[in-house]
Amino acid sequence: MTLAFIAVVLGLALLVWSADRFVEGSASTARHFGMPPLLIGMVVVGFGTSAPEMVVSALAASQGNPGIALGNAYGSNIANIALILGVTALISPIAVHSQVLRKELPILVGATALAAWQVWDGEVTRLDALVLLAVFGGLMGWTIWQGLRTKGDALGGEVAHELEAHAMPIRRAVFWLLVGLILLIASSRILVWGAVEIARGIGVSDLIIGLTIVAVGTSLPELASSVIAARKGEHDIALGNILGSNLFNTLAVVGIAGAIHPMAVGPEVFNRDMLVMATLTLSLFVIGYGVRGLGRINRIEGAALLACYLGYTAYLVSTLFGQPT
Repeated sequence: MTLAFIAVVLGLALLVWSADRFVEGSASTARHFGMPPLLIGMVVVGFGTSAPEMVVSALAASQGNPGIALGNAYGSNIANIALILGVTALISPIAVHSQVLRKELPILVGATALAAWQVWDGEVTRLDALVLLAVFGGLMGWTIWQGLRTKGDALGGEVAHELEAHAMPIRRAVFWLLVGLILLIASSRILVWGAVEIARGIGVSDLIIGLTIVAVGTSLPELASSVIAARKGEHDIALGNILGSNLFNTLAVVGIAGAIHPMAVGPEVFNRDMLVMATLTLSLFVIGYGVRGLGRINRIEGAALLACYLGYTAYLVSTLFGQPT
């Protein structure tokens, strides 16, 4: 059991570090081959920052551990909203702009509704997975098309500035791309093995481990980037990171895992975890509009989100001892 805990800690640390190296290497490599900064930001960086969830869930599904695959994706979504937005808002209240409420949040609500409909019957089939991936591909294509039509896009300018500030030769970029990718896979294998061993050792389902330890661990990059962005006053980035990550987890991460291996889904996923995830997603509408139309997530609301996460986690822990609340 001790070795399993060490494997989880080591796997998570290596996973976060290798994801950073992979993003830097792949973004610089794409720049050397002439890819526009906007596409690098949307595609390369977007996929790279969600690589931990994607690789962990894909490996878990391929090894016959659907609980870790689904728990990682849905648990990360719950942690992103309740834990990360809660902590970030406590540090610095987050402004919510109308575009988020009119366009980005409704898309995430729609994706969540699709995911809930798919797990309701107790299985994520390959057809379900292909539908998720098709929807994700369509959204990515539409977003890229919209971005390329907009002159002076802020994301493209920011990515171009970052690439110039951290420029690296092509050989070094390719080196970090390959090293990052290899270590991503290796660390994910270590993490999944440790998580499965812990679940077996304490006699719980791998779903619970996926919803807690694995989900929080793979969400650490979002926590760091959101807190840093909020402290700089870059609220669009802080909230955009969370919404983008949740959309990726719901559609691409579950879609890739399900395409690799169809997944049986226990009733608790729909009745408990999906319900919590959907409620938190919808709560962003209420928080965003505000009672007096303030259009921000203030410290009180941040504390409420954090309390929701602590309560949800406490409930999961209580089930380990056979004393559900």
